[in-house]
Amino acid sequence: MNRQSASKRLSPPGGQDARAPISSRPPKNPGLRELIAGKRAWAEPLGAAAKERGFRGWHARGYLPHFDAPGKSQFVTFRLHDAMPANRRLEWEAFLALEDDKERRTQIEAYLDRGVGECHLRRPDVAKMVEEALLFFDGERYEMLAWVVMPNHVHTLFETTTTPLDEVVHSWKSFTSKEANKLLGRTGDFWELEYFDRYMRDEEHFRKTVRYIENNPVKAHLVREPAQWPWGSARRRVEMEGAK
Repeated sequence: MNRQSASKRLSPPGGQDARAPISSRPPKNPGLRELIAGKRAWAEPLGAAAKERGFRGWHARGYLPHFDAPGKSQFVTFRLHDAMPANRRLEWEAFLALEDDKERRTQIEAYLDRGVGECHLRRPDVAKMVEEALLFFDGERYEMLAWVVMPNHVHTLFETTTTPLDEVVHSWKSFTSKEANKLLGRTGDFWELEYFDRYMRDEEHFRKTVRYIENNPVKAHLVREPAQWPWGSARRRVEMEGAK
């Protein structure tokens, strides 16, 4: 990849066999259909043009609620398939069942920052490839606002423009999983199937999210300053400012 545009403004019950496989994705939510119906009832309906382009508004992929509409700034997190491994489920299973979405996400993200799993994104060539994939269609399919490639997960904040959220994230994960497996000489799943997304409610929410994303390497005790982390918008912005 050789095309990048500059960045813009700156997710066992007692007696269970410990050997039994278990998914690390959020549990099925029996009330998800009612939740989505309720959100659709008060949300502004999508226009015909947005629907024709594939935007879906409030919807679910089976585990989590998602909101997709053009012109929205979206905070998206996706992780490696082994970032919450089945053989360590006693460490994370309880907070996956938390009903409070904010608390569940907080607990999950704190767990991801522990760097569990193979952490394939720690390899510079893999991390660089993923970052380039995030930026490749910046300014064309979406507007990238902030990002960071951590050892076992990725945070992005981007504005949806011409391409629906699901398509953007799927294209990132599909391309990078194939390329990463080539670089690593491996086969099999690379990313966890699901992803977490949340749209920005207001300017304050936006600023806090950018700060969270860019400070994630500091919070995880990987660097002292955000711009010291090689694969993120904080470093890119400092480089651009220094070039002026």
